[in-house]
Parts: sequence; structure tokens; C-alpha cells
Amino acid sequence: MKVLAINCGDSKLKFDLFDLSDENAPIGTETRLARGTVERVGFYGRIEFVAGETTCLTDEATVSDHSEATLRVLDWLTSTGLLDTEGLAVGHRVAHGGHRFVEPTLINDEVMEGINNLSVLASPLNEPSLKAIRAARLALGPSERMVAVFDTAFHHRMPEYASRYAIPWELAEKHRIRRYGFHGLAHRYMTERYAAITGTPLEKVRLVTLQLGNGCSASAVLGGRSVDTSMGFTPLEGMMMGARSGDADPSLVGFLARREEVGVKDVEEWLNARSGLLGISGLSEDMRELLKLEQDRDDRAALAIDMFCYRVRKYVGAYLAALSGADAIVFGGGIGENAPEIRSRVCAGMDWCGLKLDEARNAAAVGVEARISDADADIHVYVVPVDEAAVIARDAVICLNRQNVPLWLPKIR
Repeated sequence: MKVLAINCGDSKLKFDLFDLSDENAPIGTETRLARGTVERVGFYGRIEFVAGETTCLTDEATVSDHSEATLRVLDWLTSTGLLDTEGLAVGHRVAHGGHRFVEPTLINDEVMEGINNLSVLASPLNEPSLKAIRAARLALGPSERMVAVFDTAFHHRMPEYASRYAIPWELAEKHRIRRYGFHGLAHRYMTERYAAITGTPLEKVRLVTLQLGNGCSASAVLGGRSVDTSMGFTPLEGMMMGARSGDADPSLVGFLARREEVGVKDVEEWLNARSGLLGISGLSEDMRELLKLEQDRDDRAALAIDMFCYRVRKYVGAYLAALSGADAIVFGGGIGENAPEIRSRVCAGMDWCGLKLDEARNAAAVGVEARISDADADIHVYVVPVDEAAVIARDAVICLNRQNVPLWLPKIR
């Protein structure tokens, strides 16, 4: 069974084509037939498509939007023969499912309308995915079967005391204001992969998962499900990020709007796109660059890194308290998977709870799956490179099987 997973970000589209002939194989063991990215969508960007382990197409071109990016992917996959004869399922990551979409959902006109109606909550988060879905339906036919997989769904069963804000009840109900959480596919992958590699039944898993990249979030996982997470009503809440402030006094918005004589929208843009590592360092939101600048004695870069690690460590401590302890801390995301120095600094001084790194293992674990804690640590630490596409693909198959939907034969028009 072939499954195409499409994952859209603000200015990027990623795709992966899997063979999921063995649906019961552990997560992370899927056979990947092809993958690729279209970067800087909407600008002059880069395209890289790979079949197997061989780069088959690299190009630099202007790709106007995620619709065009999707059509380029489908055209290329068709040209390779990978979509010619076998049945296919298609899964699309959608960032925000709101209160309505809390599980993988078969896409039809009604679902498309429902996703579009979430724009009051999700705009512009869902717009890239909507464009990709529309383009795929146009190319493959609206009667064909595709599945939407929602990034908020992993968090939808958080207990009410964790998901509510302490604001007037009537306002929260009227506007559906709650802590939705994001990065759900990443946190779920780390959870399920940890269970697979340690042989732990999912219902017994107790973890703090850390998705650390340009966007950052933590999740407290109990019994295999999220019971708290750092992002909330929007992805701005929580830990310090590449260009997002993370937690900040809500009164800052009104204060800055008044003092700078600008609108609320301008202040929100500052907090979302000009803050975090970028705002403190004044130079970069890329942790790799900041670590180099720190070595060159750049004080603001050093402060940005210190603030970042401190705030991650605060969330780890908070979630250890929320869970009454944990079996492991799991690092994922671009920083979490590739920056041993940051992992070491996050975990520094946590011997009090039995968390201790093996520094040699930590230094060696760059972009690979590994346990990096000391052998006798009470709380272990793992690095798990996140594969959101694997979750998207598996959920697409589960959804189609649950609804007894036959696989279809692609006919690119």
C-alpha cells in the first residue's frame, strides 16, 4: 500500500511516499520510496526530490504558492512511475483542527468547508494546507480519497484544568478559547517511537517530550496521551523560540501598542516574528549561528542561548511535577536532534530528580536515535529524530480502513 504524506509550512512543502505493506510494523520502520521539499514557497526557492536514496531532481525556481508546489510534486512522482498502477492513500497535515476535528478525517467538500471555517482560529496556519488539498483534489479528482491529519488532535483530551484559561467563562465559551496545543504529530511520534524502542506498552508511557526547532514546545505525556503542553490558543505561548517570544505578560501587548503608537496587530507581529532568539541576539534565530557567535564572545548571543535553555528546563521541571515524575525526557526537532551542547545545558543541574546525561553518548548523538542518559539514571534521556510524515501516512491508512474506503488508482489530469 502506497501512502503519500504532504506537510505544508508557512513557506515550505515537504512530502514523503511510503510503502506501508505491513501496517502493524513498529512506527519508524516504514519503507520510504521517495521524499522531497519545496523551500521558500512564494519566493525564488529550491526544489529537491529524492527517490530511494538518490537525488533525482534539484532546481531553483519561483513557486508561487502551495498549490503549485503540490502539482510539481505530483507531476514528478508521476514521471518516475511511482504513481502509475498501485493503489494510493494521501494524507495531509493540517495545523489546526479546532474543537471539531480531533481525529484523522476523510476529506470531502463538507470537511473542506469546516477547515476553512476555522480561519477565525487558525488563519493563516491552515491556508497552506488548504491550498495543497485543493490542488491535489484538482489533479487527482474530488471523488478520490484523502485524509486530513490535525496537529492539534494529540492534545484534545487534555484535562480541563490544563486546557482552560482563567478568563470569564462566557467569553471562553462564546469564542471557543482554550489551550489547543500544536506540534501534536511530533509529540505523538516521539511518544510512540519511545514505546517501540523500549518495549514499553503505550498505555504505560510517562514522558516529557521536547520539540525544539524554530518553533518549540513541550508536552507532558501520561498513558501515551498528552495531558499538558506548552503551546496554547496559538503557537506563541510557551517556550522561547527562534523568533517567537513564548510566555510573556499579556499586558505587554496593550502597553507596547500605546507607547509605540501602533496597532495590536503590529505588536503581535513583533512577538511572533521579531522576538525569541532573534530578538535577544539581534542577529539570528538559528541556534547553530548563535553557538558560533557565543564562542566569539558575543554577549547577546550567549544571553539568548542561556534564556532558551533556562526556559526549556523550567518546562521540564514543571511537567515532571505535573506527571509526578517520568520515565524519560525525549528530545526532538532540529535543535533537539542536532545540538548536544543545548541538550547538555538544558539537563544541567537536574541530578536532584535522577536525570543525568552520559556526555560521551550525548556528544555522539547528532541526528540519530539514541539513549544519552547515564546507565544508572532514574530518568532516562533519549534523542528521537521526529518523522511527522510517518504519523500522517499511518493515520491516513487507519482512517480509510476504519471507513472501509477502497484504495484508488491515481489518474493525474
